[in-house]
Amino acid sequence: MIARLLGLLAAIVLPVAARAAAPERPAGPNVMVILADDMGIGDVSALNPRSLWRTPHLDRLAAEGMTFTDAHSSSGVCTPTRYTLLTGRYSWRGRLKRGVLNGYGAPLIEPGRLTLPGFLRSRGYTTAMFGKWHLGLDWAKSGSGPEDVDYAKSFGGGPVANGFDRFIGISASLDMPPYVWLRDDRVTAPPTARVGDSPAPRLWRAGPIGGDFRMEDVQPRLTRETIDFVAGQAASRARRPFFVYLALASPHTPTLPTEEFSATTPTPYGAFVRQLDADVGAILAALEKHGLARDTLVVFTSDNGYAPAGDIPRHRDLGHDSSGGFRGSKSDAFEGGHRVPFIARWPGVVPAGSRCADVVGHLDLFATMAAILGAPLPPNTAEDSSSLLELLRGERAPESRRRSLVHHSSEGEFAIREGDWKLILGPGSGGWSPPTRSPSPWTQPKPDNFDGLPPFQLYHLGNDPKETTNLADRHPEVVERLGRLMRATIERGRSTPGPDQPYEKAGWPQTAWISRFGP
Repeated sequence: MIARLLGLLAAIVLPVAARAAAPERPAGPNVMVILADDMGIGDVSALNPRSLWRTPHLDRLAAEGMTFTDAHSSSGVCTPTRYTLLTGRYSWRGRLKRGVLNGYGAPLIEPGRLTLPGFLRSRGYTTAMFGKWHLGLDWAKSGSGPEDVDYAKSFGGGPVANGFDRFIGISASLDMPPYVWLRDDRVTAPPTARVGDSPAPRLWRAGPIGGDFRMEDVQPRLTRETIDFVAGQAASRARRPFFVYLALASPHTPTLPTEEFSATTPTPYGAFVRQLDADVGAILAALEKHGLARDTLVVFTSDNGYAPAGDIPRHRDLGHDSSGGFRGSKSDAFEGGHRVPFIARWPGVVPAGSRCADVVGHLDLFATMAAILGAPLPPNTAEDSSSLLELLRGERAPESRRRSLVHHSSEGEFAIREGDWKLILGPGSGGWSPPTRSPSPWTQPKPDNFDGLPPFQLYHLGNDPKETTNLADRHPEVVERLGRLMRATIERGRSTPGPDQPYEKAGWPQTAWISRFGP
């Protein structure tokens, strides 16, 4: 009798205890961020009716959600954008003042910095990343050279050290060695061979390659891994919300579309874009198949503008402009370098088929999730992130929302945007487009002569979205105001309300202009 009573008591108490111990499910949605690599705003047919190729799945996402028509990456190149997306902080506040890392670079995210996946994991989310990391790894070394890596040992500083529960992907861009698959904090198969440089349009650099690695397999595998993860989450008894960061390696070089798309598209790049679109469609279908679409916020965007390696001259001869009519391309401070597609779908919250013309950026995702979950952020976290929640709901932005946005080029040149005004704090593109000091091997054979060019460029994007007329001489008061704002944004260590924060100040020739704007 006593044993029976004890058993009944256990049957009552233990479930209650289990429920008390289990983390409470957040009120927020599942989140999936899909980041294309080097895809221009003009490559999405919903944003460019004159596109040579259609993107029906991205067009459907836009029809079912909100398209942000004035959205920006924080930089014209890969690495700094990825840092900003995951931290909500401008990357130039850290040690990387220009350019990108390679596949052997040291970790860029500072130890102890709270990331978006880390924040969401602390709120009960399962977090996963598939794709291109490109933020540096703490490789175990077998020698003193940059390529002397002990592939048998685990590495640090990667996705699982920065808030992700699981990771499958590659260390950097698909054209950068080492060409190995990474799972969590290990290489799945060490290099057993070496590949040489490949000419255009494939374009990859020489380096070691793993025994299980084929470049053509990267895009299909990342899609499959994401779909499998969605299925696993749907089948899980815990049914915790999830955050997926799918960092695609396409349409960045090497340009490796499958025959299915190559046979029906006029250029290899266009075929790769169409393949990416089909992969997005397959992932959306998986969410629907498993009954998760309604509870999932899906964000699609690109890490920067269209790359010159995508064969800009040929595309323009055919009548296609991947930059969507904006000046410049990847790397630049001009709009073509950082204005990107940005589409968000969240059924029942985001008005279907809506458009938003407010100026937004990747860095805003962090504060948006904090607002959705009603969770305050520490003062040393997401210092430049401003919530998009009201905009996503179709409402006006609150007065507290950040009113300016900083752009950054591959050479580390700054531009700042406020309203329709944009000030570029230098005489050229800051990247590979003319006028340039570091020309692209595809479009610009040699550096330009900067003699006689004005030190600053001021454009009114409302009247001149293609940045054709420099108004700096006509509106010195605007130059002064925006220059002071840029200086304050740097020196405060943040662009949002809160206490000033420290930042890396050493080795920064790109801020030589700063004394021009106030004490």
